[in-house]
Amino acid sequence: MKIDVTARIIGSVLAIISYFVVLHVSATLGAMMMLVSDAISVPYFVRTKSWDVVLMLAFLLCISSSKLVA
Repeated sequence: MKIDVTARIIGSVLAIISYFVVLHVSATLGAMMMLVSDAISVPYFVRTKSWDVVLMLAFLLCISSSKLVA
């Protein structure tokens, strides 16, 4: 299994966990986790040329990072 496939799987699991953290623990911690999950998932979607998903993840990265700055 390629490293980007493993990163995508970990990123997907982390995205689910981070959603729970945002709702029940801390929005800031959840945003950090979501930032990491999106960032480690991007290389897989670039390699598979899923540009719509790359664009969506880039948008979500901007949203997550804005929560950390504010």
